[in-house]
Formats: sequence, structure tokens, C-alpha cells
Amino acid sequence: MIVADPAFGEPATIAGTGTVDYSQVFFEPLPGVSAEVRALKDLLPRATVFVKDQATEGALKHVSAPSILHIATHGFFLQDRQSANDASSSSGSRPATSAGGSNRRPPPQTGATRLGRFAAYTDNPLLRSGLALAGANRGTSGTDDGLLTALEATGLDLWGTKLVVLSACDTGVGEVRNGDGVYGLRRALVLAGAESQMMSLWPVPDRSTSDLMIGFYKRLMSGDGRGDALRQVQLRMLARQPHAHPYYWAGFILSGQWATLDAKP
Repeated sequence: MIVADPAFGEPATIAGTGTVDYSQVFFEPLPGVSAEVRALKDLLPRATVFVKDQATEGALKHVSAPSILHIATHGFFLQDRQSANDASSSSGSRPATSAGGSNRRPPPQTGATRLGRFAAYTDNPLLRSGLALAGANRGTSGTDDGLLTALEATGLDLWGTKLVVLSACDTGVGEVRNGDGVYGLRRALVLAGAESQMMSLWPVPDRSTSDLMIGFYKRLMSGDGRGDALRQVQLRMLARQPHAHPYYWAGFILSGQWATLDAKP
């Protein structure tokens, strides 16, 4: 199943959702995803594909244990109140209220960036990470708001799913709690039943991510293990310009089962 390139909608104010205020967040289109989807249709010919207005939160919530679930969209990870207050105190200013990236200065790149962190705060760590889907800018996606949080992702039917790929920003980030591990999308997908998860640790460039994904699936479909397929495509990018810098490829990690898709867990 492929869920990609959602139609986020025109710029609009998103109403507050409970304790989380998403009103300052706007999701921009992802120009590199269309080529990614076309390539994946050839590599995964039996896949069910949801794009644009069909790439809704409701469609994702009705997923029923696909072998592979590929989601290409914007991801988000939100700070908690304490982290926001600490950052504000140390800088002497208020936290930003619009979309932003990390403190690192990446090398120059072209094209869109899959959005990273936003200054929106909540106490529940499973509400601080998630994915933007169709209608996210309007706050409507059928009967949903267009934002799939990690808490909602725990309810997906992924028992029997071999691999979930999140082609988005910050999808592997979460909050570490003593005795509980890392909260966030990674934990949510494990609880939902996914055997392995491929996700990112920082905002990733749109077009180089598409190149990485296409290379990854080509190796995966040729019989490489999940872990080795990712490693080999990253080594290939490391050896070639203009995307040799680790910023372009090192953010993606694989968690869970590393063997081939037909291997027993």
C-alpha cells in the first residue's frame, strides 16, 4: 500500500485540536514525491495507491496488514512544554511559531524539505509526532483532521506487515522515558504490529529522499535484506555527488527485522 503526495489544501488556519495547537503550521507540496510514486508503481505493481485527495487519514486508518506500507508526506515532531521553556529561557526569546528545522546548518540544496519541527506543545509524547495527510492545511480529511498522530497510529492494523517506510522528516524521533524506551512513531508502529520500520532522524531533502527510496526498493525487490538494501543505497549516495554529504542520506534508519522480506521473524 502506497500513501503519498497528499493534497494538503490551500493555506488556511487549522483550528486547535484539544491540547495541541496546529494553527501556525502549513504543509507545502512535495515536488519530488510524484517521481517517487511513479517509480514505486513499477517496482510494486500489486500495490494499492492513494495519492492527492485520496491520501487521507481515513484511508490509512482502514489499512489491513499490507506486506509493505509506504507513506511519503510531511512528518512532524513537537517539543514538550519543558523543552520549549528551557529553549526560550536560554535564548531570551519566545520559541518560534512557524515551521522550522534543526540547529544544524545543512549544505545548500534545492527543492522542498519535508517539514521538521513545529512550535506546538502538548504533554502527551504520542501526540507530539505524526504525519500530515490530505486536507491537513484545512484541518479536515473526511471525518478526520488530516493529521495522523503516533497515538492514532498505534491503532493501525499492521500485524503481518513486513515493512513500513516513512518517507518524511523526523519520523524516527521521539521522547526517551525511563523504563519505556522511545515514544513516537517508531514505538507506535511496533505496537501496531509492523515487523520493521524505516524512518528518518532529521528533516530530509525532498528530491534526494526520492532517489534513496527508489534505490532502496530496487535492491529490496532483487532479494537484498531490508538492512542491507538501505546500507548499499546509502553507500552508493556517499560515493556520488551532489548528494555525498551525510545530510542527504544518513538520516534514514531501519528498526526491527533486517532480513529479506520472505524471512521468518
